[in-house]
Amino acid sequence: MTPKNRYPIPAERFRCEIEVKHSRFITTIAATDTPEAALSFISAIKQEFPDATHNCWAYLIGPPGSTDRIGLSDDGEPHGVAGKPMLTTIQHSGLGDITAVVTRYFGGTKLGKGGMVKAYTLAVKTALEQLKVTEKIDWVELSLHFDYQYLGHIERLLPNFEVVLKEKQFAEKINLLLMLPEENYSDLYTQLTDLTSGQIELIKKE
Repeated sequence: MTPKNRYPIPAERFRCEIEVKHSRFITTIAATDTPEAALSFISAIKQEFPDATHNCWAYLIGPPGSTDRIGLSDDGEPHGVAGKPMLTTIQHSGLGDITAVVTRYFGGTKLGKGGMVKAYTLAVKTALEQLKVTEKIDWVELSLHFDYQYLGHIERLLPNFEVVLKEKQFAEKINLLLMLPEENYSDLYTQLTDLTSGQIELIKKE
């Protein structure tokens, strides 16, 4: 089971464009981990496309499918034809911490409400299909100090906890600086303490 603080998110800002009956729909997607970050991203896109007919948007903060920290706007389009279908699409995308802005340049042919819902949905879906995805992980930094006799055992243990070794120092004792996912810290702490019969110093960096 995937921990709540670990889930897929956009790996980078991504943009693509579709055309529907001569109207241009430019979708820009980014990872945003707070409502403030989402609104800042939306503002930047509006500044980039100030002459657009509409800059509609939707965001979802938190794990995939979240409903508690969301936002949306039709930005002058008829109510419910842009922001809502965009939000529904990202809520079903399997991604968290995501904001989508669809910039529309009207092409002269009216789409009707149903046509606009389909167009805004398609614009976001098209971007999501091409979007590179990464994983949100809350990392913690940990320093370990222990006697040389434990080094081999500890080095064999660390990969089980997705540890990234940042630094190794050989002094009077072995000093390791490492990073690992937050949810693995407690189990690693227990196993290292048991392995060394408590003869290890662990310092968790805040």
